[in-house]
Parts: sequence; C-alpha cells; structure tokens
Amino acid sequence: MGEDTLMSKKPDIGEPRFLQGVYPFMGEGLIKASLLSPELVYTVPKGKIAKLAYFRAGNASDQLIYLSVMKNGVPMRYFPIAPQGDSHVALAIQEEIPEETRLEIHLAAAEGVFGTVILDVGFVEWIQR
Repeated sequence: MGEDTLMSKKPDIGEPRFLQGVYPFMGEGLIKASLLSPELVYTVPKGKIAKLAYFRAGNASDQLIYLSVMKNGVPMRYFPIAPQGDSHVALAIQEEIPEETRLEIHLAAAEGVFGTVILDVGFVEWIQR
C-alpha cells in the first residue's frame, strides 16, 4: 500500500441513528408495556450491525413509568423513570445487534396515568464485516 492510500483512509466511526420526540401516553398497567409510537421503530439494515449507544428520557407524569427497548418483541433493556424525573444512560455494555433486527420503544405506566415522555435514544450502525 502506498502512503497516499493509508493517509486517505478515514476511521470507521459508524452512522448515528436516533429515535426521539415528545409523546403523550395513557398507562394501561405496569405489566402491560406497549409501543409508545409507530415512529419509535428501527430495523437494522441488511448488511449492517448496530449498537445502542445511549438512552435519555424524561417523564412529565406524577407516577413512575418505565421504557423498554424491545428486540424482535423481547425486552432488551429496561429504563425506569421517576415521577417528574429524567434519565440519561450512556451504555457501558454495548452488544452488537445483527442485521434485520427490529427495535421498538415500549412504555408502561400504572393504569389510567396520563403523561408525556420526552425521548432521545441513540444507536450507531456499521457495515457488517
């Protein structure tokens, strides 16, 4: 390899992907988590892998809620958020999420609890090698 080739290569830092927004919710029970919004779905593209990099959320309700990242319909991570509270988690353990995996953000709150959640979830995707 020539020097020009080595110097022109850029490090592979991945491409960021985000699930974010402000969403109202109505609780159906703490054991009845459901998709918060159809906008909060991410499928890892064919030929790529992804990692969940961070999770930020705020809970504007007066009751405890939890959000979960679902991986092909199975809970991957849980994030409880206190009443009128917030959470920022920079994930130290980042597992590789394979291509064509469907990720969704689900929410659970006590039955009848109405509120709003502010959400910012960051993934990084790379070309699978």
